[in-house]
Order: sequence, then C-alpha cells, then structure tokens
Amino acid sequence: MEYIKLNTGIDIPILGSGTNTYGKEGNKYKGEINGDTTELESAIESGYRHFDTAVSYRNEAVVGKAVKESGLDRKEFFLTSKLPTKPEYKEYRESEEAVRRTVEASLEALGGEYIDLYLLHNAWEPLEDIAEVWKVLEDYVDQGKFKAIGVSNFNEEQLGYLLEHSRIKPALNQVVSHPGKWNHAIIEYCKEHGVVPEAWGPLSGVSEENKTTLTQIGDNYDKTWAQVLLRYQIQRGVVVIPKSHNPKRQKANLNVFDFELTEEEIQVIEKM
Repeated sequence: MEYIKLNTGIDIPILGSGTNTYGKEGNKYKGEINGDTTELESAIESGYRHFDTAVSYRNEAVVGKAVKESGLDRKEFFLTSKLPTKPEYKEYRESEEAVRRTVEASLEALGGEYIDLYLLHNAWEPLEDIAEVWKVLEDYVDQGKFKAIGVSNFNEEQLGYLLEHSRIKPALNQVVSHPGKWNHAIIEYCKEHGVVPEAWGPLSGVSEENKTTLTQIGDNYDKTWAQVLLRYQIQRGVVVIPKSHNPKRQKANLNVFDFELTEEEIQVIEKM
C-alpha cells in the first residue's frame, strides 16, 4: 500500500473502499440495513484497511462491527465518516448540540474511541454557517477523537472560504472524479492549498469507447481497464475509494502498485 500524508501529519492509505451499499438488503443504497458484513470481511481479508462510510449511508455500525470482528487492532484501520449536510439533513447540523449528537453517534457506531477522518458531506449556504459547524469538528480534533477533518463535494469557492475561516485547515476534499468528470480544477486547487484530493466513484462514468482505450493501455501491463483508471488517479496523487461486492474485483482493485503509466498514456486518459 502507498500512503499520502495529510496536513495533520497522519498518513492515509491512497486506496480504500467505499461502503455505501454494504450491509444493506439487495446491495441497494436505500436498502434496509441487515448488518451483513460479508463484503467488508472479504475486503479486509484481501488487504483493505481504509473504509469510507457516512451517517447518511446508515451503515456506520456495520463497518464498526466488521472492524471489531476482524480481530485486528483498531490502529490497523483508517476509517472515514461524514456529517450529513444536505438540506434534507438539516437537523444534523442546525445547532452545535445537533452536530455533537451526530458526531457522538458516529463515534459509538465506529468503535467509540476515535475516527481517523470526519468530513462535512456537502457544502451549503450561507458559507458562514459552514465555518460555525467546522468549529465543532475542530473541538473533536482537540479532544483526540478525530485524527483529521475535511470536506466532501466542495468547490474552489467553498473550500477557499473554509481555508480562510478555520483554525484547523481541511485535510482532504472528497469529490467525484472519473472519465467525463475528472474535476481537474478542484483537484489542482486542493493540491495547491495543501488539501489532499480524494476521488469517489472513480470507476463510474466509463463509456464503452473509453473502456476499449483503457483496456488497450492495460494490455501493456496485463491489467484491466479499471486497474488503469485507479493507477492514473494514484499517480496524480489522488486517493481513490472504489467499491465492489465481488471478492475477485476487490482484490483486483488493490493490485495497482506494480506498474506505472507513461506520460503519453496519462495524456490519453486525461482527455477522456
């Protein structure tokens, strides 16, 4: 595994696993929580130690259960969760008390001790309100209950405001990034300001034409189109959190550290 150092000094595995359909009936995002840890168990067995969840996924406790039942020390894992901030989740961040109540529930669900990275799931208006909620997250960093804090789906203006109005700077910004929606601008902005960029949905949005091109590139290394995409993101310093329910694909997604794309191949991928 390769790691990137966050601005708080801790290391984040550059490759992890999304979990937004784990522990749910039918593997559906809106499916009922059934507590099934099958996918998490196979991911852990394959070598995953970085898992990304969120309050709005409703499965923090499932992730926490899998970590506990793995028999591995909690320090072996890097766990991320997120505070719901979309308008329909206003009750989670409408007051300091509400934020603390939500955070405490996340901490309990994920083991009770600490969370490696806690994010604001989305930006909202007015930006001044974001800064106020951020102060609560900073307090949890001070307490040692969060090792780092960051944001998700923030654009340059939103992230810039928080950088200017925070005591503890955001360590990471999780944004969608895949062919057709690379989000080059915000990713470069993050890098310029010491914020690690992370790509969610890194294997989404791939047309058949792009799959063919990526497969041709992968043939040079005996790799799949998906492995090529993950390698591209890693080489440009972006953390990736692909997700699969299939143990073989989980293993394949981890197997991206033994080859390196050429500059010419990178240029082809960047134009997709």
